Amino acid sequence: MVLEKLSDSLKNTLQKIAKSLFVDENLINELIKDIQRALLQADVNVKLVFDLTEKIKKRALEEEAPRGLTKKEQLINIVYEELVNFLGREQHKIEVKQKPFKIMLVGLFGSGKTTTAGKLAKFYTKRGFKVALVGLDIHRPAAMEQIEQVAKHANVKVFSDKKIKDPLEIWKNSRDECKNFDVLIIDTAGRDALSHDLIIEIEEVNKEIKPNENLLVISADIGQAAQKQAEQFHKSCGITGIVVSKMDGTARGGGALTACAVSGAPIKFIGLGEKIDDLEQFNPEGFVSRMLGMGDLEALLEKAKEVIKVEDAEDLGKRFLKGEFNLIDLYEQMEAMSKMGPLSQIVEMIPGFSQLKLPKEMLQVQEGKLKKWKIAMSSFTKEELEDPEIVDSSRTERISRGSGIPTSEIRDLIKQYKQSKKMVKMFKGSKGDISKLMKKFGGKLPMGG
Repeated sequence: MVLEKLSDSLKNTLQKIAKSLFVDENLINELIKDIQRALLQADVNVKLVFDLTEKIKKRALEEEAPRGLTKKEQLINIVYEELVNFLGREQHKIEVKQKPFKIMLVGLFGSGKTTTAGKLAKFYTKRGFKVALVGLDIHRPAAMEQIEQVAKHANVKVFSDKKIKDPLEIWKNSRDECKNFDVLIIDTAGRDALSHDLIIEIEEVNKEIKPNENLLVISADIGQAAQKQAEQFHKSCGITGIVVSKMDGTARGGGALTACAVSGAPIKFIGLGEKIDDLEQFNPEGFVSRMLGMGDLEALLEKAKEVIKVEDAEDLGKRFLKGEFNLIDLYEQMEAMSKMGPLSQIVEMIPGFSQLKLPKEMLQVQEGKLKKWKIAMSSFTKEELEDPEIVDSSRTERISRGSGIPTSEIRDLIKQYKQSKKMVKMFKGSKGDISKLMKKFGGKLPMGG
């Protein structure tokens, strides 16, 4: 989970609400301190933290719970709503309305612009658009080689020229051919600071290209300094949005996210890892919901649409809820989920699942392990595939000899199957009703969530 420590702290805070006998001022004060501590540890600006918690406290003490919500549920809802407001309130999606739709990336040296260009190319390619990259970074050594590698990885066309040292000339030379594409991702040069010469170059490129979107790429590890950077670029270049890169594995991500959110330019994407698919449209509601352990169904469905047909998902889902799945079904489900991203990220999008404390080994099934399982399954009998419970030690030895897969891997496969069955039993009877799943957490989904 991005901002895992912050997420764990906030989930513990909400668990405290769920387990309390009643809500009084002492409980509210205790929760406010917990939230302050959690946000400050995530490098969020002190003033912003105190402004936020003051709003939460004021609402918690003064507002009456709406009909149908208990005081505890209302308190959870207030925390959720104020955190969403804190991170920009609403989602700002980019709508591709004309051809070619030009997205220009700006930012300082080392912010991750070129990597982000590849991720954006992949993002729009998966949505059916014909995409090309344009490399205009003429200053950084090996910049052109990098964008060519990124384009190859994303399987898109790239326009670049190692010999030309004028970004406008590169653009003019490729402009006519660029008209054949739906989306153009334009990578520009960065500097170590927002210097006068960088501003002039960006302004000239901006004036010539007239991008539909001018996105600032900011690295999450700069923390609170993101606000000043975002405001300066916004003032100088008229940016239309922000991409926060390198959100994985940094404790300072909370500072960067909140700093950008108050800069006047909306966050439109966040980079969640090093892989080309690790880019997500930023949605404050879904992001906060996930951090609080309430899931993010919209993001989950978005990922699912990319890798599995709706009919297949519905059919498999019905069988899983009934507990009527066999080893082949389990494999197909795991394979589809592995294409959607790391299992630990997918699970946190499912309402209620993060509260189950699923074993880490269950969430760390890698693609390599799935390949071994598929080979092992070729040596299972039809009866064993339909009822893996009958696979004892002697059958495991036979399957191992037949497939060449170690017995430990086969035992892992059977263990995974049994854990999945056990998990399904925990949810049996819910019939997909999310509000029932959330009662395991101790509260309802936030209103409007």
